[in-house]
Amino acid sequence: METTYKSRTQKKKEDQALQRLGEQLVSLRPGRLETMGLPEELVEAIEFARSIRRRGARRRQVKHIGALLRHCDPHFIETILKSTGSGIFEK
Repeated sequence: METTYKSRTQKKKEDQALQRLGEQLVSLRPGRLETMGLPEELVEAIEFARSIRRRGARRRQVKHIGALLRHCDPHFIETILKSTGSGIFEK
């Protein structure tokens, strides 16, 4: 079994990318989120983030969503977002 080494910086960059992806999921319209086939726990966390108005609390919730995204396939989600014109690579 071969293990690949990831530096601390690389891990942080991956976590930040997942948080940006989570932020985009929070900004999607509610109907679009249900059609993506995401895990129920992730959908509930996203819906909760939408209801939060305080900046610090919302930031913490987005970090939690990023942690939940580690267990999903982020490339699949990015592909869906790109196809709808709301991917993280488009500005």
